[in-house]
Amino acid sequence: MPRMPRFFAEGVPQHVVQRGNDRRPIFLELEDYAHFLACLLSAVRKHGAAIHGYVLMTNHVHLLMTPTTATTIPKAMQSTFSRYVTYFNARNQRTGTLLESRYRAAIVDDEHYLVACMRYIELNPVRAGLVTHPAEYRWSSFRANAFGAPDDLLTPHPAFRALGVSRDDRGTAYVDLFRGAMPDADLDLIRDATQHAWAIGGKGFRERTSSWGRRAERLPLGRPRGSEHGAG
Repeated sequence: MPRMPRFFAEGVPQHVVQRGNDRRPIFLELEDYAHFLACLLSAVRKHGAAIHGYVLMTNHVHLLMTPTTATTIPKAMQSTFSRYVTYFNARNQRTGTLLESRYRAAIVDDEHYLVACMRYIELNPVRAGLVTHPAEYRWSSFRANAFGAPDDLLTPHPAFRALGVSRDDRGTAYVDLFRGAMPDADLDLIRDATQHAWAIGGKGFRERTSSWGRRAERLPLGRPRGSEHGAG
């Protein structure tokens, strides 16, 4: 089945995931994580993307970012990983493929689901059993979003700013969101939407984005497969 085109809408955030080939590690040393972030910062400044949240796991990367044009994210990802793979291969005296051939991305309803997506991203190390709290993990945006730690990579999204009038108020409200586990329904929605490039949001958002040129959610169970792409 041919791949569906990726969504793009100016100012609409996307949850982007890039994995190592065969889920193999893409970071081996502490210097690898730091070098990747430097490559990413250079790329997003050049191509005009705003990053609101991120986490670097051993074998994959999550980014929550808002593009300014249809080519912003593809160019930023290509630039980042081209530089990083060159560095990684030279450092480890290797050749060949490091990454899955195609990153995955889902648009995010910034009115209701953007902060949930930030939580999903920054809780990855906890779900993986690497730490017991996201503040303990160095390679994510949590400490910047929650405590105001300096991070040149981040641009606060209006939905995050709406959590409080001041930086301290926002941080307190944000930390409070991490006191309980994410609802299973939100976890399943974000995972499925990102895996298959659907829309992360409520029914109204998914219906609205379905008018942007491609389907934004799964077909209802039992619908004939021949109708998947609509009439010609």
